Amino acid sequence: MSATRVWDRAGSLPVAAAGPTRPEVAALRDELPSVADLFTFMRDAERRFETLRMRIEERSWTARGEELGVIEVTLEHPGNARVLTSFGGDGLGPYELWLADGTTVRTYVSSRRLGTKRPARPVVRGTDGKDLPGTSRVYRSVTPLQMESLPELFIHPAGYCQNVLGTGSCHVTGTTTVAGREAVVLECEHPRTVEVAADRQDFAVRIAVDRLDGVILRLEESIGGKATRDAAVTGYQPDSPLLPDTFEFTFPSDTTFIY
Repeated sequence: MSATRVWDRAGSLPVAAAGPTRPEVAALRDELPSVADLFTFMRDAERRFETLRMRIEERSWTARGEELGVIEVTLEHPGNARVLTSFGGDGLGPYELWLADGTTVRTYVSSRRLGTKRPARPVVRGTDGKDLPGTSRVYRSVTPLQMESLPELFIHPAGYCQNVLGTGSCHVTGTTTVAGREAVVLECEHPRTVEVAADRQDFAVRIAVDRLDGVILRLEESIGGKATRDAAVTGYQPDSPLLPDTFEFTFPSDTTFIY
């Protein structure tokens, strides 16, 4: 078990002189890592595979009762990403599509037949200088994903480790198995949150981190000991072959474009 110390290395991955940047930590040792070592290992997660297929099931408990969403993620470095989110769990309900190729982002919401097509968000300049403090540096992903989404959090966990988990009391507590893969368990008590409802002393987060790649395989949130959110990977296939038309999409003829 290891308590957290301030970790501010989300944007501090050394840049290679030539070729793609490699993970700073190739693999975890057999023993349980410290919190800081685990965060550093997680930061470079997406650099351990070239393609990825991931399926996430998210359950949340609100005033409306239990809700289930299924997220299918397909990724190919550099730049290609497809995120399909369906609601209801049976795959027959409404869905939302987010599709990017590195230069253009397209979205489609089936329930409202709304579509968008816009340039990809540009990288903010001046956030990677060596003279900046660690907390001011921004992680630069190989393949950007939809902001403030579970795929972004699971595959690019650096910012979450630094700005959320690192603000609470963290402990590496053991190992578990998720989707048939060994994972390291980290528990965090009262991390900083932007949600007023969760800004409480009894708010807690528990994550399971893939021991080979460093992606998050499970995220559990609770308030007062009662579960409020449980998102778990049910399918994880790194470096899997993809079909040629994986990232192609044609908007339905009745689509209304917002922009």
